[in-house]
Amino acid sequence: MAAPFKNVPFFFFFCLSSSSSFVLIISIFCCCLETSSALEGEWNLLHDSIGISAMHMQLLGDNKVVIFDRTDFGVSNLSLPEGKCRRNDAVLKLDCSAHSVLYDVATNAFRPLMVQTNVWCSSGSLHPNGALVQTGGYNAGDRRIRVFAPCKKSDLCDWIELPQELAVRRWYASNHILPDGRMIVVGGRRQFNYEFLPKSSTSNEPFQLQFLMQTRDGSEENNLYPFLHLLPDGNLFIFANRRSISFDYINSRIVREFPAIPGEKRNYPSSGSSVLLPLRGQSPVAEVMICGGAPNPAYYNADVLKVYVEASRTCGRLNLTDPEPEWVIEYMPMSRVMSDMIILPTGDVLIINGASNGTAGWENAVGPVFNPVLYNPTQPDPGKRFAVLNPSRIPRMYHSSAILLPDGRILVGGSNPHRNYNFRATPYPTELSLEAFSPPYMAPQYFNLRPTILSVQPKDRVVSYGLKFSILFALPMHGPDQETSIAVIAPSFTTHSFAMNQRLIYLDTVNGVQRVSVFGYKVDVLAPPSRNVAPPGYYMLFVVYGGVPGPCAWIKISG
Repeated sequence: MAAPFKNVPFFFFFCLSSSSSFVLIISIFCCCLETSSALEGEWNLLHDSIGISAMHMQLLGDNKVVIFDRTDFGVSNLSLPEGKCRRNDAVLKLDCSAHSVLYDVATNAFRPLMVQTNVWCSSGSLHPNGALVQTGGYNAGDRRIRVFAPCKKSDLCDWIELPQELAVRRWYASNHILPDGRMIVVGGRRQFNYEFLPKSSTSNEPFQLQFLMQTRDGSEENNLYPFLHLLPDGNLFIFANRRSISFDYINSRIVREFPAIPGEKRNYPSSGSSVLLPLRGQSPVAEVMICGGAPNPAYYNADVLKVYVEASRTCGRLNLTDPEPEWVIEYMPMSRVMSDMIILPTGDVLIINGASNGTAGWENAVGPVFNPVLYNPTQPDPGKRFAVLNPSRIPRMYHSSAILLPDGRILVGGSNPHRNYNFRATPYPTELSLEAFSPPYMAPQYFNLRPTILSVQPKDRVVSYGLKFSILFALPMHGPDQETSIAVIAPSFTTHSFAMNQRLIYLDTVNGVQRVSVFGYKVDVLAPPSRNVAPPGYYMLFVVYGGVPGPCAWIKISG
């Protein structure tokens, strides 16, 4: 794509809500940052400060984003509503500041939320009903289960802590939604086990998983926040350190162990990142991609010796359905640790945030990587798969995060490599700002290619596995003379360089695209074939025309 124009107004489109029959179109005029014309993509500063550092983020089906950091950083820069305070915190006896916010994508506004126990380095998943189920944390929060559910009066929604607790302490664990709608919670610091929510029996004992003990590098660990991906055969891909397995979580057995990825360590604190590449067709091939990381003992060198070893430049791809899979190694344009990998509606992978040297941990990295990188997994020439994009001006290091928004932008926030809030630290102060990155497909010159979804049938937008449903969309000028694809994307819970539950499924079309009016088009598609391919719940549905996605419509996939 050509480089975007500078200082030209452009439009952001926001997703259809699950209860509306109209497209919500918000025009936001802004000036592009002065950047090199040779690079693409555009950064927009949304807020200098939202009062907290965006360590964890989850997009909800009402186009709101739940953002939170931790409760023992000290006093944040955002007050709770009058009369609300946390008491007997490990740091403060009385804390009347917020450590969570609800961000409204459409209005670019935010408000404080009241999280009660410490959510530091926790995990989460969207329940099939659309609520965020959030698990674990630190100290008083390490076994807690919290829920944040969208509600019609969004100014009244807030965190709810359940009386039920997790079986064990979950700090640096990973979560995934399963085909039956349950959530699996895997690992955590010194936890070589997993459990389910809700509980399947009266017993609260976790299930042991020796694989997590075997992949632990002593005090360096390198197996925290394990990478989890649900496979089309219903088993769970689990990656820790450099090893990975296909795991039958129902019968608690390893189905298959894959070859170790060459090179560096890949999990916290040598934090690389991982995605499941797009799934296609009724019998999809499952392929994972893992990028970045750090060699052993990078954590010790940084934490004790203050020597910051260069991070990994490698990405590994592994076809999990191959009878004899082998990692295919490619090289990023720059070294990277603590980056986020976000799947775009086009099927490309955006690699964003992170540092060039060191590891995760307090004061353990230097050299922020300002330039995002775009990776095209279907480009036949490996030498042309990576493209370096326009840089941000804000370091996004330890405790930063990124998620895909309903209009196709990337929401980016956070960064705090310190034990507490430290707004004067140099060169990496606690970062409270919130940015949006617009990938190249949102450049003004592609406005006329951007499809707008007018309706989804059935009207309630609840679709059943394997059945046909219809999408009516409009194109501003051009007809369907370019390739049109339909993608559904599960919104991720992103923290510590891993977007949990993130997956993209391309839907098969039936009888192609039909023109129904001057600018209107209809396409019939088949819903994902099974719960293994698409666990039940809410998904963003995108129409992608000629490589350009429009705003999404929310659908619910259900049995």
